[in-house]
Amino acid sequence: MKKMRFLRPAPHKELLPEKAAGPAYRKLRLQVFLGIFIGYAGYYLVRKNFSLIMPDLEERGFSKGQLGLALSAISIAYGLSKFVMATISDRSNARVFLTLGLVGSALTLILMGLLPFATASIGMMFVFLFINGWFQGMGWPPCGRVMVHWFSVKERGTKMSIWNVAHNVGGGIMAPLAIFGFSVFGVWQGKLYFPAIAALFVAFITYMLVRDTPQSCGLPSIESYSGTQSREYDQSHEKELSTRQILMDYVLVNKLIWYIALANAFIYLVRYGVLDWAPTYLKEAKDFSLKETGWAYFLYEWAGIPGTLLCGWLSDKVFKGRRAPATVIYMILVAVAVVVYWKNPPGNPVVDNIALIAIGFLIYGPVMLIGVQALDLVPKKAAGTAAGLTGLFGYLGGALFANAAMGYVVDHWGWDGGFLVLVASCLLAILFTAMTWRKEKTNLS
Repeated sequence: MKKMRFLRPAPHKELLPEKAAGPAYRKLRLQVFLGIFIGYAGYYLVRKNFSLIMPDLEERGFSKGQLGLALSAISIAYGLSKFVMATISDRSNARVFLTLGLVGSALTLILMGLLPFATASIGMMFVFLFINGWFQGMGWPPCGRVMVHWFSVKERGTKMSIWNVAHNVGGGIMAPLAIFGFSVFGVWQGKLYFPAIAALFVAFITYMLVRDTPQSCGLPSIESYSGTQSREYDQSHEKELSTRQILMDYVLVNKLIWYIALANAFIYLVRYGVLDWAPTYLKEAKDFSLKETGWAYFLYEWAGIPGTLLCGWLSDKVFKGRRAPATVIYMILVAVAVVVYWKNPPGNPVVDNIALIAIGFLIYGPVMLIGVQALDLVPKKAAGTAAGLTGLFGYLGGALFANAAMGYVVDHWGWDGGFLVLVASCLLAILFTAMTWRKEKTNLS
C-alpha cells in the first residue's frame, strides 16, 4: 500500500555523543509523552459533540431512533478505522499522523456546524459522523507507536494508564467548551465548531511536541537505552515493515492477538452493557430518580481513573510487565460487582452505587491493558495494527452488541437475561485472556 511522502517515518539521524544522549532522552521522553497526552485529549474535544446537539435536533423534528442511527456512524467508523488506519500508522511518522487525524476530525465538525445541509437529514448526519469517526480512528495507533518506541516493555503499563486518562480530560473539557461556544455564537451549531476550533490549537501543540522515534532524534533505541527488552526482541524490530509483513507475518498469524481481541470484545460488552443501560436499569429495576441516576453514571465514569492507574502499576511493578494476570484479577472482581449490582434488591441505593463504582473502577483497567498487551505481543513496527485489531473487535463486537442486542435480550428475557449475558462475558474475557498467560510469562522471563 503506497502512501504520501509526508507520512513516511522520520529518517534516522547520526547518534548523538554518549554524554549528550542521556539528558536528551530524558527531556524528549517527557516531551513526547505530553504530546500524545495532549493530542489524544484533543481528539475527545471533537468526538462526543453530536450528543449535545441531539436535543436541538429533536426540536427540529428528528426522532430519538433516527438520531441514534446517525450516532452509530461514529462507533462503526471508529472500529473500522482503528484497524485499517493502524496499518498505515505503523508505517508513518507518528507526529504527522496524530496531528493529521485531529485536524481532519476538527474540520469535519466545523463544516458540520457551518453547512446547513450537513444537519438537514439523517443521511447527511450519518455521513459527516462517519467521516469524523474515521478520523477519530487515527488517534490511538500513532500514540501506540510513540509508546513502544520511547518506553520500555516494563514501564508501558504505568505510562499507558496515565496516558489513558487523556480521554477523561478531553471528554470533561468538551462540554464546557461546547456550552461556551453556544453562548458566544448564539446558535446551537456553536456546540460543534467551537470545541473543534480549540482542537485545531491542540493539534498545533501536538505537532510541536511529538517526535516519531528516538532514532529520528539521534538517540539509540529504547531497548538499548533502558537495557530492558522482551526475549523475542532483536535489531530486525527496528526496520520498517510493509503492510503485508505486518499483517501476514506478525498480526493475523499470531494466535495470542486473536485471543486478546476476543477478550476485548467481551470486555467492551460489559463496559457498554453496564454504562449505556445504567440509566434505564436503575430507573426501571431500582426505582432511582433522574438525579440519582445521573450521579451514579458520573461516578461510574470517574471511578475508572484511579482504577486504570492502579491496574497499569500492578502490571508493571507486581507482575513485571505481564498484562494477563492483572486483567484476569480485575475481570474476576468485575464479575462479582456485576452480580451484586444485579441481585441487590430495590431500596438499597448505597449498595447499587458502590457496585456501580466498583465496576467503573475495575473495567477500564482491562480496557487499557488489552491495548498494552497487543503492543507487547508484536514487533514495534506492527504495534498499532495489533492494537487496532483488538479495537475492531471491541467496538464492532462488544460495543455494538451492548447497544443493539442487549436491548433485544432484555425485551425478551428481562433484566435477568441481560445480566446473564454480562456475567458470561466476564467469564469469557477471563478465559481468553488466561490463554495468553503462559506465553507472556515465557516471553518476559
